[in-house]
Amino acid sequence: MNRVAIQAEEDPLPPWAGQAHRFILTVLDRLNRDRWDLSVLFCRDEYIRGLNARFRQKGEATDVLSFELGETIEENGETRYLPGDIVISLESLEENARYFQVSPDEELRRLLIHGILHLTGMDHATNADIEPMLLLQEALLAELAGERILP
Repeated sequence: MNRVAIQAEEDPLPPWAGQAHRFILTVLDRLNRDRWDLSVLFCRDEYIRGLNARFRQKGEATDVLSFELGETIEENGETRYLPGDIVISLESLEENARYFQVSPDEELRRLLIHGILHLTGMDHATNADIEPMLLLQEALLAELAGERILP
């Protein structure tokens, strides 16, 4: 069984956090991940800009950051995996949705999948659609097209 903690920085927890939780569990299931303890933080551009500057030496906001931990712990006789944290700027998400002419819901699902794939150890050198990680991201997004997070 996977566990997901969702929090918000600067704003109250979004009313759709429960749907995001369910979607994340579905993605982890499709990736055959089990006993993961994952955390997701929703924030604004200012907060993620600070993280991006501190950890990536980039002084601009970004849409999603993944902080890989990759540790295991023993809890009540069970081995749990702590993959790390995903941080998503809701402002950048909205901007991306407009730029790429997709719904905010689709973009949110894309960013969650993207962050999870990074925590599985995948990476991409470019944003070209031939990158294996991005191909898997879009395949998962298409496979889960019937899922919805935002109302």
